[in-house]
Amino acid sequence: MTEQHSDTLVERLGSFDAAERRDALERLGEAFPGGPTKPEVNLHCHTFFSYNASGYSPSRFAWEARRYGLAVAGIVDFDVLDGVEEFLEAGRLLALKTVAGFETRVFVPEYADKVLNSPNEPGVFYLVGSGFTHRPEPGTTAAATLAKMAGCARDRNMHMAELINEYLAPVTVDYERDVVSLTPAGNATERHMLTAYDRRARELFSDDERLAAFWSEKLGEPVERVRALLDDVVSLKNLIRSRLMKYGGVGYAAPEQGSFPTLDDVVRMTLDCGAVPSGCWLDGTSDGEEDTEGLFRFLRSKGVPTVTIIPDRNWNIKDPDERATKIRNFQDSLAAAERLAMPVFVGTEMNKAGAKFVDTFDAPEMSPHRDAFLDGAHFAWGHTLLKMTAGMGCTGAWADEQFGDDLARRNAFFRRLGEMAYPGTRVLDSLAGLGPDAVPGDVLRAAEG
Repeated sequence: MTEQHSDTLVERLGSFDAAERRDALERLGEAFPGGPTKPEVNLHCHTFFSYNASGYSPSRFAWEARRYGLAVAGIVDFDVLDGVEEFLEAGRLLALKTVAGFETRVFVPEYADKVLNSPNEPGVFYLVGSGFTHRPEPGTTAAATLAKMAGCARDRNMHMAELINEYLAPVTVDYERDVVSLTPAGNATERHMLTAYDRRARELFSDDERLAAFWSEKLGEPVERVRALLDDVVSLKNLIRSRLMKYGGVGYAAPEQGSFPTLDDVVRMTLDCGAVPSGCWLDGTSDGEEDTEGLFRFLRSKGVPTVTIIPDRNWNIKDPDERATKIRNFQDSLAAAERLAMPVFVGTEMNKAGAKFVDTFDAPEMSPHRDAFLDGAHFAWGHTLLKMTAGMGCTGAWADEQFGDDLARRNAFFRRLGEMAYPGTRVLDSLAGLGPDAVPGDVLRAAEG
């Protein structure tokens, strides 16, 4: 395969046509000899089914992960599971350990008076569901909850667009035509809206002076600063987002009852699908995260057995005082997760320009925790592997019967399963042939081939 042909196929991985993406990945996989993996993981990459700054589809991220040598790769898309099947199939084609799920915001009544991990929004909590192998069956309660997640997000975005349209007129966007069209399955986000508003403003104000004057007035920024940002689209969008969409902006609406599904409902949906709920931890600076172990114990009591952290925002910080505080909180959160036998999932999001493809695992702040991050990723893959073959995972009746309340033994089993080499066809068939009476030893023997 020529380099030009390879580049063309890689570009096709970004097509909105699923069949075209699949064909391109199959061709690339046939020509790719494979390679060694590195002791690095990313379980928290958003794809173009919500928003990826590079436009990566699930297939494109799988391809890049395999070329790079990630030990385990994972996707989470806001409020949808549209990429699950594609990503797991891409893993099979490339012999890449893959984990798939969603990220969403939920309301937690027990913390209604405290800010958790959503700044300035008491009771609102970012939650991940990981280790999905399929979307919920139509007509089920789980399917209704998933639809509510996407519906709530859409309602919030449309209301935001109405408020911003009124404020920015004549720079207005049609939500369906200008925003939803930027996504392959209609799941638009704030970042798609930013793209639409930036494009519309440039259409109406074709010269830089008028464009800078417009944004200067609307954003309350000196015209000289705005003019300097016109060629730095990423920074300009970040400024627009902070001034118009976030807390205090004209498009921001404070959460009301019903604005988000409840924690209980989304955890139940995740468990009903045989997947793994994961509570997101921000940085320990909010009143709701101040008692980290108390929060983690609460999450465990609600059926959330794992923790998700974005490490880079907890140590890669310029201000020395802020950096010291967040590093200390970061270390405390990892210690609390270890005490409570809660595996930790880490990643980089990739939903804004400049985000890393993978965390800096060799950084002094990260390297002491590398094993914990690898253990969490292997745990997640071990669950996914057994769930997609034998229909048994780390949540549900089989795991409860085999491990009971022994969380350490449960975690160790799925981690060991996940650490094994990517299974060939014979091993996959052996795992698929296991029945509900199989014990952990049977699983490991089948996985060892």
